[in-house]
Amino acid sequence: MTPEEFRQHGRAVVDWVADYLERVEQFPVQSRVAPGELLALLPEAAPEQGEPFANLLADLDTLILPGITHWQSPNFFGYFPANASGPSILGELVSAGLGVQGMLWSTSPAATELEMRLMDWLVELLALPDAFRSDGPGGGVIQDSASSATLCALLAARERAVRQGARMENLRLYASTQAHSSLEKAVRIAGLPAQSLRQVDVDPDTFAARPEMLLAMVHEDRDAGLVPFFVQANIGTTSSMAIDPVREMGEMARAEGLWLHVDAAMSGSAAICPELRWTHDGVELADSYCFNPHKHLLVNFDCDAFWVRDRSALIQALSVLPEYLRNAASESGAVLDYRDWQIPLGRRFRALKLWFTLRWYGAEGLRDFVRGHVALAQEFAGWVRGEPRLELAAPAPLNLVCVRHVDGDGATQRILDEVNAGGRAFLTHTRLDGKLAVRVSIGQAHTERRHVEALWQAIRQAA
Repeated sequence: MTPEEFRQHGRAVVDWVADYLERVEQFPVQSRVAPGELLALLPEAAPEQGEPFANLLADLDTLILPGITHWQSPNFFGYFPANASGPSILGELVSAGLGVQGMLWSTSPAATELEMRLMDWLVELLALPDAFRSDGPGGGVIQDSASSATLCALLAARERAVRQGARMENLRLYASTQAHSSLEKAVRIAGLPAQSLRQVDVDPDTFAARPEMLLAMVHEDRDAGLVPFFVQANIGTTSSMAIDPVREMGEMARAEGLWLHVDAAMSGSAAICPELRWTHDGVELADSYCFNPHKHLLVNFDCDAFWVRDRSALIQALSVLPEYLRNAASESGAVLDYRDWQIPLGRRFRALKLWFTLRWYGAEGLRDFVRGHVALAQEFAGWVRGEPRLELAAPAPLNLVCVRHVDGDGATQRILDEVNAGGRAFLTHTRLDGKLAVRVSIGQAHTERRHVEALWQAIRQAA
C-alpha cells in the first residue's frame, strides 16, 4: 500500500469509524449471533491474491458488526466503561503509524520520556504521593491492564521477600474476598502455592475488607512460621465498587513489613475530582498503585497506569539483559528502560493516546465527565430507594449501582434477562452476600440522562 493509497483508504476508515460512533445507539447492545455463525461465513483459508480495500470495509458491516457487543453504546451498562474517545483513537492511529518498539530508551527516546512525563502528570492530577514521581526512587509506567500491574507488584514484593531470606513456599499474601480474580491468577504465574493467598472477610454492609481480620490472619501465619509479605487493598471492587480502608491496611502493612499494593483499577479515575479523593485516603502508604484510564478517563483499551514507590525491587524482579540489548544509554544509568518494568520485552507507544486525550479534554473536561456519571448514578440509586420492589444490594459511592428484587434471586434474574433480551440496554450480574444482584455501571462516554431514564423504566417494567 503506497502512501497515497494509505491516505485514500485511511480517510475511508476514519469515516467508517466516525459513522459507527454516530449510529452505535441504533444497534442492539449485545451481539445476537449464535456460536460459530461468523466462522461459517469466513473462508477456511487465506486468500491467494489481494483484494480491493472496499471489500474489507464492506465486510466490516456484513460480517463483523453483527458479532459485536457494542461497548461504545450509550446503553452499555455492563461490566465497566471501556471508552474509546476521538482523541484517544487518533493517538492510537499515530502510534500504529510510527510503529515504535519502545522496549528501551534508545529504541525511541520520545516513547520513554513522554510516558515518564505523563505518569508524573497523573500523579499531580490524582493527588498521588510524590514518591511515585519519576524524579525520585519510584516512578510510573503504562501497563496493558490492571492484571499485569498486579502481577508486577506481586513479583516485586516476592523478589524483596526472597532477597531477605524468605522461602517461596512460606510466603503469604492477603486480599479481601471481593478482590479481582487477577490476583489469584498472579499467584499462579508467580509460582506461589495456591494456599499462599489468604482471603480476608468483608464487612457485610459495605463489602470492604475488615482490617482487624487481616491483622489476625497475619499474626496467625507469622506464629505458624510463615512469612506474610504482601497485601492488596481495593479502591472500587468489580462486583460492588467496594472501597477498602486503605489507611488502616496501610498502617498495618508498614508495621508488619508487608508490601501494600492498591488496586484502584475500577475507581481510581474518580480522584481526578478533588471532592472524590476521600476514596484515596491512605494511598500515601502504598508501595504500588494502579488504575485504568481505559475505564473511565476516555482513553481506549489498553492503558493501565502503574506506580511503585521504589522501582529497584521491580527492576530486580524483571530485568534480564542479553548482550543484544546492551547499549551505552542504558549502561550510563541516566535513562529508564521500561522493558524492566513489565512482563513482555516489547511495548507499544501507549503514551500517545493518553497524551492526546489529556490535552484535548484538559483536566477540567475530564473532571466534568466523571462528575456527570457519578451524579447520574446517585440519582439512579435514589430511584431504587424509592421503589418498594427493589433494593440496593451494596452502597453506591460512585458510578456503579447494584440492584436486587426484594423477592429474591428468581425475580432479580428475570430483570436481568428481560432487560438484556430487549436489546436496548446491556446489564451484567454479580453475587453479593450469596445473593444475585444486577450491576448498573454508568460510565460510557455517550451515556446521557435519557439513557439512564430508559434503563430505569425497563428495570421497573421487568420487576
